[in-house]
Amino acid sequence: MYRFKPSVLTRFLLRRFFVSFLLVMLTVCGIIYAVTFVERLSSNPDALSTLFDAWVRLLEYIPMFLPLAVFMGTLVAFYNLTKSSELIIISGAGLSPFQIAKPFLFGAFLVGVFTATIVNPYSVDLTTRNLTNNELKLIDDAIWLRESNDNSYLTLRAKNMQMTKNKDIIFKDATIFLQDEHFKLQERISAQKITLSSQGLDSEKASITNSDGITKTSSRHIDTKLTPSTVLERYLQPEQISFWKLPFFIKKMESIGVMTRGHLVQFWTLLFLPLTMMAMVTLGIAFSQTKQRRNYSFGLKFSLGIMTCFGLYFITNLFNALGNIGTLPPLIAIVAPQIIIIAGACVFITSFDSI
Repeated sequence: MYRFKPSVLTRFLLRRFFVSFLLVMLTVCGIIYAVTFVERLSSNPDALSTLFDAWVRLLEYIPMFLPLAVFMGTLVAFYNLTKSSELIIISGAGLSPFQIAKPFLFGAFLVGVFTATIVNPYSVDLTTRNLTNNELKLIDDAIWLRESNDNSYLTLRAKNMQMTKNKDIIFKDATIFLQDEHFKLQERISAQKITLSSQGLDSEKASITNSDGITKTSSRHIDTKLTPSTVLERYLQPEQISFWKLPFFIKKMESIGVMTRGHLVQFWTLLFLPLTMMAMVTLGIAFSQTKQRRNYSFGLKFSLGIMTCFGLYFITNLFNALGNIGTLPPLIAIVAPQIIIIAGACVFITSFDSI
């Protein structure tokens, strides 16, 4: 009697999963890329810049539709296996749905690891090269920075900001307030452009008002402990910090008493992204169960699966929100929905297989 070699069967199923998954990803990415390109065409000087801008935007959207793509890829793979009777042959060899699922789960695990460790850092690097205040968490729609020394205080307020190629930060429509240890105003510096580099704050043609109310126009340099990296670390959204930097960033923020619930949620989300992908594969396998060799109702199952995914997306976001506001511990807020999905799907698969 012929026996399937596990290594051969595993490679076969793994190849089927990746072919279906990549087909779905290319289709979805192509649609999003084309729509984004047309949308951003009016905001860029030329088509080449628009292509790059659309690519950056596409990378930002990948975490949103990746679980759906894994689910759809699983459905397509099982549909093709069922249509060609290959799944019936594999099942006839004595393999249970859970044994068949192992290569799919392994493939989903690899997709999650690759996205968290490579795609996410690459996307963050691209999106943080040219930051503006639209991408930062602001206070009263303005950027506020404050630094205290032993005998003085520095406060900066700016309406806008952008990064240069040298990683310096340019604050636009900015004002700097210098105060002594008793908070008495010593100097006010207003300028259309103030540059923060590793050497300090520099402004040209600034309007400088001293404590006596006398105003003059001049250039000004201020030594400060502020650096572009510290400013970005304070104002960046959790999604704008790469997976590899998040643990150190969280530890640093906790040491100075800054709330890090949102960053913890982001870290656990990326760390357990492979589990999320495996949960979507399990759900896809549950929706793919059938005892029909012909007339496989793929369209109905596909539609019901998509609606279920949107419902699960809402529930997952609800758990994330509970983690962000502190109602649930961030770890539980991320892991609980995935465990519920896997448990529910496994119960359905077991019940269906025993009928």
